[in-house]
Amino acid sequence: MSEILIFGGTTEGRELAVFCTENQIPVTVSVTTSYGESLLSDNLRILTGKLNAEQMYQLLCSHQYYLVIDATHPYAVEATKNIRSACEKSGIRYIRLIRQKSEIYGETVRTMTELIRILNQNQKIILSTLGSKSIPELTQIKNYQERLWVRVLPSAEIRNFPENHMIAETPPFSAEQNILHIQKSGAEILLTKESGTIGGYPEKIEAVQKCGIRMITLLRPDENGYTLKEIRNLLRKEMQTE
Repeated sequence: MSEILIFGGTTEGRELAVFCTENQIPVTVSVTTSYGESLLSDNLRILTGKLNAEQMYQLLCSHQYYLVIDATHPYAVEATKNIRSACEKSGIRYIRLIRQKSEIYGETVRTMTELIRILNQNQKIILSTLGSKSIPELTQIKNYQERLWVRVLPSAEIRNFPENHMIAETPPFSAEQNILHIQKSGAEILLTKESGTIGGYPEKIEAVQKCGIRMITLLRPDENGYTLKEIRNLLRKEMQTE
């Protein structure tokens, strides 16, 4: 079997990479950060660094990949767009790995604009678990310097945001850890993505219920693809036909 290229340092991407190595399927994993690289096994071929569409295309042309699996984060819309474009241009088969959904709790929004509008209707304290990339948009919240707390990775580079309102810790987070972060920030509203069971969504639900606060979920974009289980089964069938 020719080599597979997996884009993404997500949990599903890592699990799929392990599946490939265990089944002697040649695989390369492309991640954007050194943190993503650190989570992968040492015996994997890893490419580290953010790539645009043209750089992805050059990568696909430089090696004999027969299949690209897009296991990037559900909210990494631009990355998925670039991967699709590079695959279409190079003629390489593309599969999107989608994260299984879980039951949604509390209020929901589809866009950051809608979220900011809701948050500007009150003066409550907010804890965001949306990630560091969302911070520039969240600074549109009125009195954000006093109201907004953010939970980010320790490796995140953040500018022009109060350090005393940052919780820099590494996931996964238990319900108890979520409760401690809510208590530390004094949050009355928790912001989260629709991250599914793998992304710790149930633990956030448990925490907000125990703390008696609001939870607002930024829904993931609608998309088609295959679950991790479905892709494993697909690769198994292809191995049997070789």
